[in-house]
Amino acid sequence: MKPALILSLVALLLGACRSREPRFPVEHVELEGATVVDNGLLGWGPSDIRSQFTRSLQDSGRFTLPTEEARGGASESWVLTLELPFTREVLKDDSTYAFAEVGVTLRLERRGGEAPQRYQVVGLGEARVEAKEAPARRKALREALQRGLQQVTDAAGLQLAAVGRPDAALLVDIQSPDERVREFALRVLAERRNPAATPMLLRQLQDEDVQVARQAMGALVEMKERAAIPALIDLVKDRETGFVQEVVFAIGEIGGTEAEAYLFTVAQGHDQPAVQAAAQQALDTLYAAHKLATPEARGPDRAEH
Repeated sequence: MKPALILSLVALLLGACRSREPRFPVEHVELEGATVVDNGLLGWGPSDIRSQFTRSLQDSGRFTLPTEEARGGASESWVLTLELPFTREVLKDDSTYAFAEVGVTLRLERRGGEAPQRYQVVGLGEARVEAKEAPARRKALREALQRGLQQVTDAAGLQLAAVGRPDAALLVDIQSPDERVREFALRVLAERRNPAATPMLLRQLQDEDVQVARQAMGALVEMKERAAIPALIDLVKDRETGFVQEVVFAIGEIGGTEAEAYLFTVAQGHDQPAVQAAAQQALDTLYAAHKLATPEARGPDRAEH
């Protein structure tokens, strides 16, 4: 077979695969944050940033935008909220050049259906600053923004694809060599309270990256996974007070006999007053939930479930 014909067939196959990929309807795009509104060095206003992001969504081929004819119903559409937490220039230890960095956060929300669905993806765009003059710095910052937008667009596509996959497929995905595929599959399994997500979430609690541990903790709280209580108790060792308070509240949210016993002990005898107070607050909330759960508290008009 001739090389040109082979290349044509490959292109056709790739196109066919791409056309079968699900497309996600977007209700509208929102922008938030002071960095979007007022950024003199970037030199782009909200309309420019929106235009750049819209182009990224269109180029991905995974999103159906409001301006296109084919749109999903309101219950199927996603609201995308874009925020730029920071734009900055940094010096790296191994380089004599400065680098422009732009942090990008994208929230995905579907408000229809029985309960809202919310996810978040993040990106960090980087570009080398070739000269100290303002035009070169602006050029690097814009390149960094475009790369960050590309990252969150790709991540959003993967996250929403995971939302549409059955549990059996997600259980395969959590073994993927692609870290992003694993992460997004795990999020959806945790949201669905699939117990298969628990072992991986427990491992993530031990991650050196505090943000990874926080995300795992949040997922375990959503699952009300009482098997996580011992691991959460171990997590507070040698941690700063603010993080210990977060863990204490997480334990209270999960609840159960072991959680109550731990919170009572901490509320009575922890050496940090702020942690004692957090434990007492979590305990009070837990006790209040118990009272509301009784038939007497619900009242005669509240049905049993």
